[in-house]
Amino acid sequence: MSMEATNRKEIGPDERRERRRLRREKQRIENFGRAEKMHLARLAGANVERGQGVPSLEDSAYVGCSGWFYWKWRGQFYPTDLPTSDWFNHYAKQFDTVEINASFYAWPTVTNVKGWARQAGNRSFVYTIKVCELITHIKRFKGTKTLVMDFGMIADILCERMGCFLFQLPPSYHFTKARLNGILGQLDPARRNVVEFRHASWWNETVYSAFRETGTIFCSCSAPRLPDVLVRTADDVYVRLHGPERWYRHDYTGDELTKWANKIRASGAKRAWVYFNNDYEGFAPKNALTMRRLLKVQPSDRRR
Repeated sequence: MSMEATNRKEIGPDERRERRRLRREKQRIENFGRAEKMHLARLAGANVERGQGVPSLEDSAYVGCSGWFYWKWRGQFYPTDLPTSDWFNHYAKQFDTVEINASFYAWPTVTNVKGWARQAGNRSFVYTIKVCELITHIKRFKGTKTLVMDFGMIADILCERMGCFLFQLPPSYHFTKARLNGILGQLDPARRNVVEFRHASWWNETVYSAFRETGTIFCSCSAPRLPDVLVRTADDVYVRLHGPERWYRHDYTGDELTKWANKIRASGAKRAWVYFNNDYEGFAPKNALTMRRLLKVQPSDRRR
């Protein structure tokens, strides 16, 4: 066992929570500065030429996990003796996409994003990026159009490795027509935009119709107290599986996964994005591999 893992075990739960709180507080403060740096980089060009429209991706199912670096995956998905520096390569041998969650907590730097592109190597690997909470939770889409454009620069850096931008709203964010218009009025149509709501009031035809008109992808969810339905509002469908009864801990049965696979196939979507966020007990990789098989996606399908 590594010294880092040993130290983690020696820290009590109260101290761990306090450290997490302080770290989150620091991240939130730093995000303003990080966003400003990316804004300046975007204005300066940062050696990045903006692409024309949404990057083309082949019609297929992109199945993976919401993040790939979780300590509880050691000994389950990652071999116990595998160094953490090799975890991504191990993950990328099984999956060709990942939903980056770290970008929600800490606004990425240009260097961060270029690092993601490099670590994929010669694989046909695609990243979906969760948009920073500065936009969705702190400012809650109020006066954030420039921030959305700045964050969108990530797609210009990743180019063909860019999948979707995921905008996740908090559970306290209930549906209103003004909020709906405010969100859609700030999204950049040159990006593949997905919006995930955490309050059931957003599952309504007014929202679906507005999403269809703007080509915005509605995020379908398997989660407590949210409608267990697949909603298609664009050529792509997007599904996040958190756990139907308990957040992040559910081990999906074969029947449950088959039902979702059938919904995805029946949707007629050109592309499906399916990410498992039930990472707490390490179930996400196992469930995602099963879903790949159900949707008949092979690890070698998109290798270069």
